[in-house]
Amino acid sequence: MKDYILKRVLDIANYVIETEDTVRDVAEVYRVSKSTVHKDLTERLPRVSKELSGRVKAVLDRNKAERHLRGGEATRQKYLSEQNSAE
Repeated sequence: MKDYILKRVLDIANYVIETEDTVRDVAEVYRVSKSTVHKDLTERLPRVSKELSGRVKAVLDRNKAERHLRGGEATRQKYLSEQNSAE
């Protein structure tokens, strides 16, 4: 693995553990695609650090379990916003 990829993998992993951000949010911060973030965390990180990989997996699993709630809240806010602007 090239040095810059290894550094990115470790930086992203530590960032995810600290902030518990979603893959989409992390991709925006690091200016890479969601696919790159996902590949870094699920395929490359386990080859580098099993311990760090386990901690990241716990955050990713929690985010996945909560995503339907975030989507529902976003829709609720959208309709509240439209309702308020119509008044």
